[in-house]
Amino acid sequence: MPNLTLADLSTEIEINVRRALSEDLGTGDITAQLIPAERLAHATVITRENAVIAGGAWVDAVFRQLDPRVAVHWQVLDGDRVRPDQPLFHLEGPARALLSGERTALNFLQTLSGVATRARHYADLVEGTGVRLLDTRKTLPGLRLAQKYAVTCGGCHNHRIGLYDAFLIKENHIAASGGIAAAVDAARRIAPGKPVEIEVESLDELEQALEAAADIVMLDELSLDDMRTAVRLTAGRAKLEASGGVDESTLRAIAETGVDYISIGGLTKHVQAVDLSMRLRQ
Repeated sequence: MPNLTLADLSTEIEINVRRALSEDLGTGDITAQLIPAERLAHATVITRENAVIAGGAWVDAVFRQLDPRVAVHWQVLDGDRVRPDQPLFHLEGPARALLSGERTALNFLQTLSGVATRARHYADLVEGTGVRLLDTRKTLPGLRLAQKYAVTCGGCHNHRIGLYDAFLIKENHIAASGGIAAAVDAARRIAPGKPVEIEVESLDELEQALEAAADIVMLDELSLDDMRTAVRLTAGRAKLEASGGVDESTLRAIAETGVDYISIGGLTKHVQAVDLSMRLRQ
């Protein structure tokens, strides 16, 4: 499944920002009204920690929607690694707009950069193995596409976007469908051309999935020895994805079994926002 790009997200970004500004501004920023409407200002946003940046387009949209007179001058690009106290961008324009947009803009940037930073950390751990690390649907409601884009800024990759673009047939689906072969056959009839992935919990179920010609087989919490056996048995007949029991201590060993993908919910779920700061000057 292809990775999301900014070109895929132009409408989504505008919607994300419109909702966030509405949530924050409500009927209007009463504190900003303390400042004369004609007053201009400059500001610089810095990071207080090492990070990988993601979310510049959301920042741009915040100030564009608030006041198109605000100019945003970026010093970094999405995907760049940054160090403490490094300037990320400069702002110039009406002081009211700079202050009203500060928190919304930084909320997007700190959250998405947190995702990208975590993704880069995991990607570095498996460098040289050839495995692709995938995100999951464990995302913040309303920000799935944004988070999945941030994953790619950190060097990882996108799994399916939702329930509509690929099949992921799990234990309960298999039971309700009458078995692995029946589930895969039904998927081919329902949506020809859509990728079909099936979750298995044993080598016996792997054999059934391969016989049914699944495109991808998810190995759910198999041992390292069983994963290595699965790679040998599959011999390229399907892509193999490891899932479950993945953390920093196990990631490299799983990657070295030879599986094609490892899916990690923590890329978007266990995320700590990056510490950012805006400094205003007139």
